[in-house]
Amino acid sequence: METIILIIKSVILGIVEGLTEFLPVSSTGHLVIFQNLIGFKGINPSYVEMYTYVIQLGAILAVVILYWGKIKDTLINFFPHKVGYKNSGFKFWFMIFIACIPGGVFGILLDDLADKYLFNPITVAITLFLGGIWMIYAENRFRNNKPREQGLNITAKQAWTIGLFQCLAIIPGMSRSASTIIGGWVAGLSTVAAAEFSFFLAIPVMVGMSFLKILKIGGISILAFQEIISLVVGFIVSFVVALAVINKFISYLKKKPMKIFAIYRMIFAVIVLLAGFLGIFH
Repeated sequence: METIILIIKSVILGIVEGLTEFLPVSSTGHLVIFQNLIGFKGINPSYVEMYTYVIQLGAILAVVILYWGKIKDTLINFFPHKVGYKNSGFKFWFMIFIACIPGGVFGILLDDLADKYLFNPITVAITLFLGGIWMIYAENRFRNNKPREQGLNITAKQAWTIGLFQCLAIIPGMSRSASTIIGGWVAGLSTVAAAEFSFFLAIPVMVGMSFLKILKIGGISILAFQEIISLVVGFIVSFVVALAVINKFISYLKKKPMKIFAIYRMIFAVIVLLAGFLGIFH
C-alpha cells in the first residue's frame, strides 16, 4: 500500500514538473511546494532531493525529442569549414557553453547555501511573487525592442548576458525559464528565439546539474526498490507532459504576452503564503 501511495504522489509531481519546467513559473519552486503539501517522502533521507533532479531529466528528454531536427543539423554541420563559422554547429554549441559559464561558477559557489536556506515553501512563494513583478516590468521594458538577431544565431555577448541572468535561477521560485527569457530580451532576442535558446541551454545545464547531484547524494543504488519505481514513474510522466506543453508554450508566445504567467505566479504565491500561515505545510 505504501508503494502505491508513493507512486500516486510521484505521478502528481511528474505532472507538476512536466507542466512547469519550461514555463516561466519555476518548476523547482512548484516541486518544493507540492512535495511539502502532499508529504512526499521516501525511505532514504536523500530520496526527495534525488527525485527532484531525476524527473527534470524527463522534461529535458522531451526537448531533445521535439528539437531533434535542429540538434541533428548542428551535429551534421558541426565543423565550420563545411558551412562557415556563423552557421556551424560548433558556433551554436560554443554559444551554449558561454551561456553555461556564469551559472556553473555561481552554482558551485552558492548551491549548498541555496539548498540549506531557500528550499522551503514560504521562501519560494516570496520569490515567485517578486519574480512575477519583475517579469511584468521586463516585458513592458524590453519585449517590444526590435530584435538585433533572429532565430538561434546569437552572439557571444548575447549568450553571456543570458548566462548571467540564468544565475538568478539558483534561487528556487525565480525560474530558469523566466530568467533566461528575460536575459534574451535584454540581449535583443525575440521572445520565441529567447525561449528556444532557453530550451537548448537547459540540456547541458540540467543534465550536468542532475548527474552531479545524483553522484553527490550517493547514486541511485542507495535507493529502495519502491523508490526506484517511483523515480521511473515520475521520469516518464514528466517526459510525456513536457512533450505536450513545449509546443503549446511556443505557439502561445508567438501571439500573446507572458504577463499571464506573472499574474499566475503572484496569485499562486499569495495562496501559498496563506497556506503557510494556516500551518497547512508539513
